[in-house]
Amino acid sequence: MATECSPRARGPGRTCVGRRASIALAALPIGALPAVAVAAAPVVGSDYPNRTIRMVVPFAPGGATDILARIVGQRLTELWGQTVVIDNRVGAGGTVGAAIAARANPDGYTLLMGSNGSHAIGPSLYPKLSYDAIRDFAPITLVAHVPQALMVHPSLPVKDVKELIAYARERPGQLNYSSAGTGTPGHLGLELMQIMAGIRMVHVPFAGGAPGLAALVGGQVQVMADNMNSALPMIKAGKARAIAVTTIKRSAALPEMPTVAEQGLAGFDSGSWFGLFAPAGAPPAIVNRLNAEVVKILNTPEVRERMLQQGAEPAPGTPAQFVQLIRDDIARWARVIKLSGAKAD
Repeated sequence: MATECSPRARGPGRTCVGRRASIALAALPIGALPAVAVAAAPVVGSDYPNRTIRMVVPFAPGGATDILARIVGQRLTELWGQTVVIDNRVGAGGTVGAAIAARANPDGYTLLMGSNGSHAIGPSLYPKLSYDAIRDFAPITLVAHVPQALMVHPSLPVKDVKELIAYARERPGQLNYSSAGTGTPGHLGLELMQIMAGIRMVHVPFAGGAPGLAALVGGQVQVMADNMNSALPMIKAGKARAIAVTTIKRSAALPEMPTVAEQGLAGFDSGSWFGLFAPAGAPPAIVNRLNAEVVKILNTPEVRERMLQQGAEPAPGTPAQFVQLIRDDIARWARVIKLSGAKAD
């Protein structure tokens, strides 16, 4: 009997099916086929994950990005029995770590906890960015929004946004404000406020939120907008005076504090968001599984409560919703960067 056998099939431990045998098999009813003849091909990602996962965090340990990454990473480790390792890669407003993740093997074993710094602001602030915020990533889900608290030093004689604007208008260029660095949400949010209010303050960038906040508390600067998780301890200790929340909605962490928009700058909206990405080309089955698992994690009461205590507001959704947010924010911050003349350090 003649046989048909591809070169790849030949070799020790392999069986070639004869021509007549294969014709005979084809003639059998489907239900009568031997199990070996109808074995399904393995589903891509069906055994995922089967080894350690690296989650790149493009900011220093202890900040909002790092805290959220560790909350999600810990839960995934518990759920899957595979360790999620946090890899902090700091620099250039989150773009250094994002570039590392973009170049990684798209097999689902390298993830990125990105932010609006790396994906909405970076594309306009860094003209020679080595990655495309849309094309080079597979968005998994938005993780959380983190409102910022607009604060002043207690010695500054202002109690709200209207008083701050009036005070700054009478003293153009005399007030200094700190930030976690050029192009961060705390910087560009206050640039947006200056554009909308017609005032001028001096930006003093620092290498991270902690030294910027220390400068406010120490009186070296008079104004700062910082993520709620970092700002709350200083506000509660009376070392900084909160006068507004920067997002369009009030923060659950400071529910009695009105927003900037409520205090006269209609439509003002600033703050930070954080979301999970894989490199572009990651198998859709793995992206979908990650989305389902992380959304489930973010909706558990204990995780929601833990995030709210950190000033973060869980915001799980679909990959499509996430990518639309990124597109909208790229356009919004591009306008602010152009009008303010903000330049990368």
